[in-house]
Amino acid sequence: MRIKCKKSELLTGLNIVSKAVSTKVVKPILECILIEAKNGEVKLTANNLNLGIETYIDCTILEEGVVALSAKFFTDIIRKLADSEIDIVSNNDYKTIINCEKSNFSIPCWSGDEFPELLSVSKDKSITISQLSLKDVIRQTIFSIADNENSKLMSGEYFSVKDNVLSVVSLDGHRISLRRLNLKGDNSDLSAVIPGKTLQEISKIINGDDEEDVVIYFSDKNMSFEFGRTRVVSRLIEGEYFKIAHMLSMDTSIVVKANRNELMGCIDRASLLIQETDKKPIIVSVKNDNNLYIKLDTNRGSINEEMEIEKEGDEIVIGFNPSFIMDALRVIDDDRVHIYMNDSKSPCIIKDDEETFTYIILPININPDAY
Repeated sequence: MRIKCKKSELLTGLNIVSKAVSTKVVKPILECILIEAKNGEVKLTANNLNLGIETYIDCTILEEGVVALSAKFFTDIIRKLADSEIDIVSNNDYKTIINCEKSNFSIPCWSGDEFPELLSVSKDKSITISQLSLKDVIRQTIFSIADNENSKLMSGEYFSVKDNVLSVVSLDGHRISLRRLNLKGDNSDLSAVIPGKTLQEISKIINGDDEEDVVIYFSDKNMSFEFGRTRVVSRLIEGEYFKIAHMLSMDTSIVVKANRNELMGCIDRASLLIQETDKKPIIVSVKNDNNLYIKLDTNRGSINEEMEIEKEGDEIVIGFNPSFIMDALRVIDDDRVHIYMNDSKSPCIIKDDEETFTYIILPININPDAY
């Protein structure tokens, strides 16, 4: 194999597929990137058996062929070469020569015969959304997945389509994020749990352009994202996802409408008093004077803040983990938020103006009478 290409083009492709390179040494070939030059195209592929990514780059093919190279070593070399044309030659003695201006590397390579094929995904079921919408959906839900492997289902996000509406749910046992999106065209009903790690990598790869679409294909155990010249294939998480309908329809007797930025500022300032060992909640009080009060006492000090709100319903005193509230407020794009509560022990629901985003957070148990 022999190809010539611009450094910028090659490095862009390597950065995309490197996200699927195995970080655990199971087989040496899984730490490699496969380079295939044939039929006038150059394809880069990485595959850790759970996640696989392939992308095409612009190159001049002088001799067709296939070669596997150590992903980290090869990418580090390309990154440090001059911003010029790179000439890559692989021969039959398991050596690859990399030339760029006055630099000349000779590195080991592997045959591509042992490189695993990407997971198979049928194209019977699919949805199409813009890159911007997909990036937003992930941004507004990914922070609520569980960061451990104790529950596989909690480490993924539940994608479901019903009546042409995409719903994406994530939860970690303390909170739930739900994002709804109206789809274009006529889409079949479907459901699947996509690993959070897959969605995190997708969010890094797509550019967030509203004019460019992503087609998502679903089969029984696997799925794929296809956009531009790139395809990302992933295993799905098997099992029945958690039922949350009853959480979305629970009774609430208090509605607070607040300025999002002002509320974020209050909580952010209170968080300055919290150390890693602190487990004290912030105390949120809603009074009949149309003010919301925030109070916190820690070993570092204490804070009392108040802000004007619009309120319907009774008074309430309730405790929250401040970082859980901040996570939701950061991803809401509207200037105002709607907060629904019932009592100090019931979940709190936070929504945006259009109710496309819903966030449910469990309170921390406190004695309201003490405040």
